[in-house]
Amino acid sequence: QLQLVESGGGLVQPGGSLRLSCVGSGFDFYSAAIGWFRQAPGKEREGVSCITSSGVTTTYAASVKGRFTISRDNAKNTVYLQMNSLNPEDTAVYYCARHPFPGVCSLPNKGLDQSTYDYWGLGTQVTVSS
Repeated sequence: QLQLVESGGGLVQPGGSLRLSCVGSGFDFYSAAIGWFRQAPGKEREGVSCITSSGVTTTYAASVKGRFTISRDNAKNTVYLQMNSLNPEDTAVYYCARHPFPGVCSLPNKGLDQSTYDYWGLGTQVTVSS
């Protein structure tokens, strides 16, 4: 059974940091691109970051570029999202998702297109507040 499980969310003060993890199972993790998405209260879900299967290519939304870093350890079936300089606008439920095309993050405007991702985790809550 294919599964994605996020963890690492929590409450953090503005300016703080968190590292999210996404562990995949039930599929060839090393052959899939993984994306991070988030949904804030009352807003639509949006793309945050994407990493190709090899980890060589990454993509970021403009709102997080320079603050967030995506990485992966295929030996541990895990993708990480390091989030620094957090602000209240980053408050959301964060989801990871699998894309069957390993190089999707290399394609313009495709890596953060959630409509083409096929499996999703249940999400982890991130709250940035003082």
